[in-house]
Amino acid sequence: MWHRVIPLLVSGTLLTGAVVGPVQAQDRLAQLEERLERLERILENQALMEMLNRMEGMDQDLRDLRGESDALRHELETVKTRQRDLYLDVDQRLERLERAGPGRQAGEPPSEQPALVDPQAAGDDRQAYQDAFNLLREGRHRRSIEAFQGFLENHPDSLLAANAQYWLAEAFYVTRDFEQALKEFSRVLDEHPGSNKEADARLKKGFTHYELGQWDAAREQLTQVRDEHPGTTVARLAEQRLARLAERSD
Repeated sequence: MWHRVIPLLVSGTLLTGAVVGPVQAQDRLAQLEERLERLERILENQALMEMLNRMEGMDQDLRDLRGESDALRHELETVKTRQRDLYLDVDQRLERLERAGPGRQAGEPPSEQPALVDPQAAGDDRQAYQDAFNLLREGRHRRSIEAFQGFLENHPDSLLAANAQYWLAEAFYVTRDFEQALKEFSRVLDEHPGSNKEADARLKKGFTHYELGQWDAAREQLTQVRDEHPGTTVARLAEQRLARLAERSD
């Protein structure tokens, strides 16, 4: 009888092992998968934190750059304002000297009004010119453009017409409307030849050609200024811009 029982026990044991083995393997696999998922979640969280930290750092860098950019922009605008104020102040002083005439100090009234200008009209056009000029000095360029255009329309024969035409062109220039500025500077030369603004207008016409990338025209105007007005500020400025043109061609 035993020879029949023993084989049955052995067979049962083997069968039980065969059944239990796959179950344990499945449990083990499930445990491994669970651990793997936990590790993946940990790694994902770490990567996310690193990404967030990097983004925060980049945001801070961007804020710093914006702050520096705003500071530089403000500084540039301050410098531009100072330059414009200095330039306009010099122009006003020159006008006072011109009005004073030879043998008189600036601020003293001329001995007589110009023969072709009515005294009352001269007062009116001078105030209109000053109002437009003040708008330009304050940086209110669009308003100054309108004011200078109105001045030239209402006082085309004024002794200040050449100056008004020049500053009208300058207002377009500082607002970077170079096409219109070029037309207005040309009018100074065409309509007011020999005026006290002729050299300045030709210089700025050269500058305007330069801004428009019209190198040959810029070189022609600037060379003329340099050659016709040696030893002057406009000649020095023309020479500096000609040097920049030469650098472009090298």
